Amino acid sequence: MIFKIKHLLLCVLTSLFLTTSGQQPRISFWDNQQKGTNYFNAVPTREWFGSAAAANIKFVRLAYEKWKSSERDFLIGNADEYRGIVEPDFQKLLHFLDIADSLNIKIVLTPISLPGARWVQSNNGVRDGRLWKEEKYQQQAFQFWRDLATRLKNHPAIVGYNIQNEPNPEVFFGNPSFWKKELKGWYPIIKGTPADLNRFYSGMVKAIRETDKETPIIIEPGLYATPWAFEYLERINGQNIIYSFHMYEPYHFTTHRINNNRFQYPGKIPVEDLGIDFEMNKNSLKEFLNPVVDWAKKNNIPANRIWAGEFGCSRKVAGSEKYLSDLIEIFNENGWHWSFYSYREDVWDSMDYELGVGNLHPKYWEYSSAKTLHLHYPEIYGQGKNNPIWPVFQKEFETN
Repeated sequence: MIFKIKHLLLCVLTSLFLTTSGQQPRISFWDNQQKGTNYFNAVPTREWFGSAAAANIKFVRLAYEKWKSSERDFLIGNADEYRGIVEPDFQKLLHFLDIADSLNIKIVLTPISLPGARWVQSNNGVRDGRLWKEEKYQQQAFQFWRDLATRLKNHPAIVGYNIQNEPNPEVFFGNPSFWKKELKGWYPIIKGTPADLNRFYSGMVKAIRETDKETPIIIEPGLYATPWAFEYLERINGQNIIYSFHMYEPYHFTTHRINNNRFQYPGKIPVEDLGIDFEMNKNSLKEFLNPVVDWAKKNNIPANRIWAGEFGCSRKVAGSEKYLSDLIEIFNENGWHWSFYSYREDVWDSMDYELGVGNLHPKYWEYSSAKTLHLHYPEIYGQGKNNPIWPVFQKEFETN
């Protein structure tokens, strides 16, 4: 009798836990720590997803911005005026979501452009801030996500909607410095206007939940998702919310063209905004990420709802492997999800860690320019010698 009661209780709990489609709720994917990568390739290929699966990468933060569209802007048609999802673009996206699902890879979909906010590199180098200035573009952005969620809410590969990559309303209204801790004082100036990120997210979550009650929604703080912008971010009302940040600081170190072999990790890095040197080591990285820790504690956000959505460092700067290793240790110690930038990007090599710290394969750029890099993976990535960086990630994915 006791066995039967326990069995009946287990069946009831299981039926409550499963959705009507027989699948576990999507938020359950995030209950345990997840380790993944970013995708920002120009040419989507089956080979890329196959190589990611072979590396035991289980989830991908996918940005489709560089994909060729039949119209001005992929999927949204035209960031100047959204009129509906572009069908050929959607079918292309759906095709690769199906491939990901067949390989047991989960996807967080991440637009770079939204209506009124075209990606700077798709906009002749000009920052587009209309989304943060005009209400009509916010309504168009809500409609775009409402349309997209309606069509993707049952796709088995999807485990999250990352509303927009690195929102940055601050740069259009005073451009406050996070190093100088100006964000908290800046926020009241724009509160209640279209530049109010909290207002924007509240409207966006409401729009998506009109059609999709379940899929996790990923929220990023302002000023390009810097951890310090958490200080004015409000906890969003609603279920199944993940809070994400990005980490490339100090930028003078992580960016090779700026670093130019001047700085190494651990070591001192100049902070121009403050006119001082930043002593960079694991402890100082923890201090930089303290705003995330403090905000989560203040708002009672569990560790499994925090995600380091992007982090990275040029493979060519001195100490890059130690910098990346220390960041991963911090993420793991906090129990946060993470996804590094990036895996086998096809038009930019600086953060492609399988390439090691030295020179590229002689034909790398020939294949890249011809858009055939994916056909030469064994040749390009088959070197593997004297590479101190990739093992930092490899050992993490071996136990994924």
